[in-house]
Amino acid sequence: MDADIRELTQIVEREAEFVDRVQAEVGKIIVGQKQMMERLLIGLFSGGHILLEGVPGLAKTLAIKTLAAVIQAKFRRIQFTPDLLPADLIGTLFFNQKDGNFYTKKGPIFANFILADEINRAPAKVQSALLEAMQEKQVTIGEETFPLDEPYMVLATQNPIEQEGTYPLPEAQVDRFMLKIKIDYPSRKEEVLIMREYSRNNTVTPAPVITPQEILNVRGTVEKIYVDPKIEDYVLDIVFSTREPSEYKMPELAPLIQYGASPRASIYLIKAARAHAFLRKRGYVIPEDIRAVGMDVLRHRVTVTYEAEAEEVDSEKVIRDIFNRVEVP
Repeated sequence: MDADIRELTQIVEREAEFVDRVQAEVGKIIVGQKQMMERLLIGLFSGGHILLEGVPGLAKTLAIKTLAAVIQAKFRRIQFTPDLLPADLIGTLFFNQKDGNFYTKKGPIFANFILADEINRAPAKVQSALLEAMQEKQVTIGEETFPLDEPYMVLATQNPIEQEGTYPLPEAQVDRFMLKIKIDYPSRKEEVLIMREYSRNNTVTPAPVITPQEILNVRGTVEKIYVDPKIEDYVLDIVFSTREPSEYKMPELAPLIQYGASPRASIYLIKAARAHAFLRKRGYVIPEDIRAVGMDVLRHRVTVTYEAEAEEVDSEKVIRDIFNRVEVP
């Protein structure tokens, strides 16, 4: 087994060489936000979708657009508004009066990277149309079904400040996002660099590094990264602690948790940890990989009670407590 893991690590080291070049090219455009870029790569390598939450102006759109350029992938940005219709997203049938036939006009959802800007501003029908495409990786227009190109990744943004006139995503739909990333302001040092760079008219174009087909090959390697049964037990202990805290010697958390994490949490913790190990050029997962991605996988899957909110306890505080108390293998 050890020989197999060593061989796998060598394969991972060889195939992960491009990661440094991707980060270098993205770094020409994006100053700081290293954690966000790393999480975008984790989602890309493990076939998951990402929900980004942050105030306007933190380079969310620019980061995704730059990453798409480096990967030579098709990118579409859709501004979600209250008057948006499902047809504006997936496309529609139109009638040609000249020949009397119906033709399909595909919508902007047919791309590799979809940026759903302010997803909570669109009504439920539009949200469900997008989330169906995320889950099924296909779109039906009229009587015809079209598969979506791989790699296919939805990155949805939410503004945490303005809630007036929004349609919050139901918990069941939020659960379909692999990661929920909270983006913070840059540091003072980073903002000086941003200010200097973007106060000039210099335009830098990132160079392409890898193709969409090569990304699909990378996904195959990521899926082979070794996960020890002890790591699997560690993941299950964490997830089950959110559902049955009293069974895991955390009875004081029981009144604070309304709903624990779904089985998707276990799946995505392993997938994200494998991608995190790949970024670290390792052919095996260690507990630190689970801890590194744990908050992003779980923060939107654990719902706290009204009592917890009254005590100003949010899901992140509960999750941190669980990670601090579950025994690490």
